[in-house]
Parts: sequence; structure tokens; C-alpha cells
Amino acid sequence: MDRDENERRIVAGIVENHGRDAHRLLSMLREVQRELRHVSPTAQQTVAETLGVCVTRVRAVVEFYSFLSAAPLGKFDIRISDSITDHMLGSRDIAAYLCDALAIRPGDIRPDGRVSMAFTSCTGLCEQGPAGLVNGYAIPRLTRERVDRIVELVNHDTPLSDWPEALFAVEDNVRLKDRLLANPVKPGASLERVLAQGRETIFEEIETSQLRGRGGAGFNTAWKWRFCYEGPEEVAVCPPGQPAAQAERYVVCNADEGEPGTFKDRVLLQSHADQVFEGMTVCAYLVGARQGFLYLRGEYLYLHQRLEGVLAERRRQGLLGEGILGRKGFDFDIEIRLGAGAYICGEESALIESLEGKRGVPRNRPPYPVTHGYLGKPTVVNNVETFFAAAAITLHGGEWFASVGTEKSKGTKLLSICGDCSRPGIYEYPFGVTISRILDDCGADDTLGVQIGGPSGMFISDKEFGRKLAFEDLATGGSFIVFDRTRDVLEIARNFTHFFAHESCGFCTPCRVGTALLKNLLDKIGDGHGAAGDLAELSRLGRFVRSTSHCGLGQTAANPILSTLERYPELYQKRLKTIDFEPGFDLDGALAIARRLSGRDDENAHLTQT
Repeated sequence: MDRDENERRIVAGIVENHGRDAHRLLSMLREVQRELRHVSPTAQQTVAETLGVCVTRVRAVVEFYSFLSAAPLGKFDIRISDSITDHMLGSRDIAAYLCDALAIRPGDIRPDGRVSMAFTSCTGLCEQGPAGLVNGYAIPRLTRERVDRIVELVNHDTPLSDWPEALFAVEDNVRLKDRLLANPVKPGASLERVLAQGRETIFEEIETSQLRGRGGAGFNTAWKWRFCYEGPEEVAVCPPGQPAAQAERYVVCNADEGEPGTFKDRVLLQSHADQVFEGMTVCAYLVGARQGFLYLRGEYLYLHQRLEGVLAERRRQGLLGEGILGRKGFDFDIEIRLGAGAYICGEESALIESLEGKRGVPRNRPPYPVTHGYLGKPTVVNNVETFFAAAAITLHGGEWFASVGTEKSKGTKLLSICGDCSRPGIYEYPFGVTISRILDDCGADDTLGVQIGGPSGMFISDKEFGRKLAFEDLATGGSFIVFDRTRDVLEIARNFTHFFAHESCGFCTPCRVGTALLKNLLDKIGDGHGAAGDLAELSRLGRFVRSTSHCGLGQTAANPILSTLERYPELYQKRLKTIDFEPGFDLDGALAIARRLSGRDDENAHLTQT
């Protein structure tokens, strides 16, 4: 059997194992990548032929997700996190040391095919960096000593399954518990209350709690679940209290926690997965769903097997499957689907597209997923923390949850705190807590500013630390990055802007082109070639991208620039040249290759920019 024939056999077997279901295309391609270290054109063609779909659809998916590759990767594929917090912890120095030790350059594969190395976006280990991935599995706290060990294992061709477990140990780092973390729900306790109290009573409890989605948008959870239960107009069953129409419904947990600086969902899934699944099952009972999905970001691959174990145990206990807790007709199960390195899939409609085996491109709205979601059916999409809170509210009641917080922001919020502080980790606060209180708790000194809500959020200065964390003041999905006065504001904005330019899905022109132009302009200023007109253009372009982009990524991509430009205009102006116009490139630097090829480095071989 030749190599191509063997490859086709392996790929066809993977497709068959997935029941030739084209909606599972991303899962199939992940398996192909794992088995063959890439998804070759031959493999793409085989997948397409076996599924009976056009090969361009398969190719488009391979090209969209950064963890899939059409070219072979090394037997050990190493990726170093490139987020700002990893930079602050020395990731670039560690990466350079790793490359020297492995005799490889970033983006390359070593000639012997043993190892490949590249940078990747945030790995969700921001408080345990510098961090990286080896064949998709997370390795935190990289030091030169740990890198030496990794190099030794690679060069000895040690199978990844034989690597020391200590290299992969990820800590929870929970620093402060409040209402939710201090009162974990026993498996099945919330479901027993649902069955005892009935659908309408629990709907009222969720409504009384005034729980809003914890992903950042803050939509009222009770309303979303009610809309899904009632369904689109053609299958609506109003008034409430009547049996739901027999349209299929779905519950999706968005665990694609891709916002740099956010890692609270990682901790909830690592140590409280039972409660998250309990919240999903409560939701399923209320809206009438039989199928749920946990969309797990690819960077959290290390959690996959553990989560499957939790699901298996819940099935064994009668908390998932047919006739949950003995109630006839209460049938619900959860399937885990892995992402493949695309930040945009955190957007709910892009996530649904990905679940359906497509590129993760956000849909036009309306209609919204709650009435036209997965496979066009009513679908609840909430994030991990929302389902975690819903399980507790179901058990303890809406008043218990709503008794803390502010008028418009009830309950507590989990924060992932990292950056320049001595006690990074997970903190739970009632809404309304001040930024200064948080900084005191996490051990932040001489703080210049804080990035609230990750790159898509807002950078606030030290003059605003009296502000409060709440939807009516500073809303956040959970990211809280501290920067002290040794940090360069332009470099912070630059890192975030590069992130957005890289992660743009490319669907709409304002985002695809606009984020690249913002990156180029900021690079020009940061490299010392900016002029006054560039600042004006940066501001104008940022507002344009914000107002004209298709989805939240483009609409927030300019936030790091606009919020720092508003607060620190003098720092931007200090980086400008005094001339009215400056070209966006280094003319003399661009001639370096020509000088090297010609062997000249005399005075006449240089050009001076004036």
C-alpha cells in the first residue's frame, strides 16, 4: 500500500467513524491533523468525496482555523503564547532560547521533521505564563530549566504520553470566593428542585435573580431562555405554561474563552464542570431541549478527557441521558466539540457555524440564534459562568442571588486577574466593587492603568480607579489586566491591535482591511516614523472600523487604540517626528538586502530620509 493510499484509508475511516455527518467536519479534520500531522490536499479531497461535499468547503475550513495545517508540522508541534501578559513574563526571551536549543526558527519545521515551532494567540494561561502548547496540550510557567527538559524530551523522541505530568500541571489559583464559589452545588441537587418546583417556578427564580449573560454582552438570561422555549412565531406556544411545541431545541455552552487575559472558564471547567453541566441540564428542561453541546476552545484540549469523564459519571448517576432522575420524557445529553484556534468563534453565531462544520463567520442578525440557531432551530447559547450561576440560582433561589450587586447588575462576577500584581488568579466579587479595591486585593503597586474586559474592552487610567465594576459603569466578560508604570502604553495597544488583525475572520471589508491599516499605522508610530497626521488618521480610522464592521470583533478592535489615545495623547505625541509627513517605512532599512547582495556598505549605498 503506497503512502497516498494509506492516507486515504485513514481519512476515510475517520469520516466513517463520524457517521459521514458533514456537521462534524471540524471534528473530523482535527482527527486527521492528529493522525497525519497535517490535512494534506489528498486528505481534503478524500474527506470531500466521502462526505459528498465540494472540496472547496473542506479547504476553506482547513485554511480558516489556525490549528489546522495543509503542510506537515513537526512530530512535536510547539506553540508559544504571544499575548501581552506572556510578553510581560518574558515569553519572547524564552521562545528565543527554545529556538536556539532546538536549532529552529519560529514558523519553521526542523529538517529532520521532529519538531516545529510557532507563536499562537493567548493560551488562557495568563497568570501562569510564559505558556505554550505541545501538540495542543498546555504547558505553563516556561523557564529555561523547563525548556531544557522539553528540548531533551524532543531530541530523545520521547512520546508525549511519557512526558512528566508535572510539565502539564495547570493550577486553579482561586484567591477570593463569594456567593457562587463558596456554595458549590451537589450533582443533581438543582435538577431535583427543578422537577419538584416545575418549569414556571424555576423560570420565575431565574427572572428574579436578574442574571445577565456573563460573556460580556449581558443579555437577560431568563428572557433568552423564555424566547427559546416559546420558539419562533411559527411554533410559538404562548401563553407560558403550555407544553412547548415539538420543534427541536438546543443548549450550547460557549467555552471558547479566547479573550486575552481571561481564564475563569478554564478554572470552572477544571474544578466545577459538574455544576456547569447541571446548569445546562436545568436550561434544557426549561426550554425543552434534548441535545446540548460544550464548545471547548482548542487551547483547553488538556481538559477534554477529564470533561468526558464527568459526563460519563453524570450519565451513570442518571443526570444525563433518557429519563433523567426517573422523569419520563426528560431526555438530554451533552456532546463536547473542540474548536481549533479561532478567536472569532467566541461570537455566538460564529460558534454555531463552527458547530455545523463550517468556517466560524458571524451570521447576519436578525434572526437571532435563540430562535434560529444550530441547524436553524431555537438555541440557547450562554457561556460557562452563566450556566454555573444558573445551577446555583435554581437551588438557592433568585432572591439569594439578587440580594448582592447593584441596581442593574445583580449577583457576583468572576474575574481573571493577571499582569503586574503579586497575587494573580480568580477573584469573585459582588458587582459594584471598585477598581481600587480589586487592585489592593491582588497586590498591585504603582499601577499605570488597567485593561478591563480584555483587548475588546477598555483601558482605564490611574485617575479612574474609583469607578465600579458593573454593567452600568465598567462591563467585563472577566478579563482584568494590570499594568504598572514600567509598561509602554503604545506597546500594549500595539499587541492588542496585532491580535485583532490576526484574528479577523475576513468576512467584512471594514474589519479585514481596517484592522490591518490600524496595525500598520500603529507600527509606523511605534517605530518612530509617525507624524501628526498619522494620529488624526488613527483616530478617524478607528471610529470608522468601530461603526461599520459586521460583528463585535471589528466593532471593538479599535478600542485599545482609542481608549489609550484618549487618556495618554502625550505618550503618542512623544513618539512622533516633528515633520508634517513621514513615510510608513524605513527607506534605508529597505535597502539592506540590496547592500548585502552587492557587498556594498559605503556612504553612497545609504539613503537619508528627511
